[in-house]
Amino acid sequence: MLDLTDIEKPVPVDNAGPGDFDANGKRYLVGLDRDELANVFRELGEPEKSLRMRANQLWHWLYHRGTQDFEDMTTIAKGLRARLAEVATLDRGAIESHQQSEDGTAKWLVRNADGALIESVYIPEEDRGTLCVSSQVGCTLNCSFCHTGTQAWVRNLQPREIVAQIMIARDTLGEWPSPQEGRLISNVVMMGMGEPLYNLDHVAKALKIVMDGDGVSISKRRITLSTAGVVPMMDRCGEELDVNLAVSLHAVNDETRDELVPINRKYPIAELLAACRRYPGSSNSRRITFEYAMLKGVNDSAADARELVRILKGIPAKINLIPFNPWPGVAYDCSDWPTIRKFSDIVFNAGVSAPIRMPRGRDIMAACGQLKSASVKQRASQRT
Repeated sequence: MLDLTDIEKPVPVDNAGPGDFDANGKRYLVGLDRDELANVFRELGEPEKSLRMRANQLWHWLYHRGTQDFEDMTTIAKGLRARLAEVATLDRGAIESHQQSEDGTAKWLVRNADGALIESVYIPEEDRGTLCVSSQVGCTLNCSFCHTGTQAWVRNLQPREIVAQIMIARDTLGEWPSPQEGRLISNVVMMGMGEPLYNLDHVAKALKIVMDGDGVSISKRRITLSTAGVVPMMDRCGEELDVNLAVSLHAVNDETRDELVPINRKYPIAELLAACRRYPGSSNSRRITFEYAMLKGVNDSAADARELVRILKGIPAKINLIPFNPWPGVAYDCSDWPTIRKFSDIVFNAGVSAPIRMPRGRDIMAACGQLKSASVKQRASQRT
């Protein structure tokens, strides 16, 4: 385990989360790969020669059609469907709330088997629909400007809990079977609660299921994984998943980034950018996205903009400038609009793309860095 003493919150010893079976002893099917689905049939006594066919049938109903009832799986013999229903479950988790923003953004609060609450957010745009997915319950990092970072870290999410977020969103949007064109959910970003590279085993398994062309079928070119800078895991992520990379940078020098993103004390900017330069597949057509929250008087000067261009030299880069999304008790303010515009112009004029990401879902606390409030509010309401 990485030694991040004094950088992260203490990690609970028992953090594995719910197991492979529900309270009734039924095996969860969501999150299983083909080999594991084949083993379900093996345990039911199916002949070895038919296991691959059966696994493919179940995969189709589970991940392509989004079926929630074994009786609907009509290509599987009725008796076998009944036996499956006795030993397995299609459960995705319970939707505690589904909020809709005035700008069309949607947010789901989902309760998992052990009671853990997670949030995911859907952002519809003219040319795409992006689902922001969580990888952990809470977050172990202490980024000072991020609301999620103030929430106690509980555990990593299981692969099924990651895949289920996409399935739940598709359930709500009515997007089954998996469409080939005109998708409402065309892109997935691992930018919700948690640090994905601290849960890479589970994230990788989940994303491989999502990317499979015979199931959910979202291309790796439309999946982005965001990290605060877990340098030792970045190479593995690129080699194993080859998805797009986003880096939560937010500062141009170590002194400022140490305050904003404390993991920088372990992996300073120079090491982080070296890992970015090594990232497989990065090119002008596949740029690394650098997230940069605009904080008034902290990281928003013209000198900061020029230094940002300098330190990113040689990296195929796009910089997302994010007007800071406030939350109760935070010590930072959002940079004013003329300052943000000037910062963007300096970077653009130096030849680096620096669009300003307009806030979405602020009214339901679904904007970048705000995921937490609904979970806390939900728990409070349950105590009354």
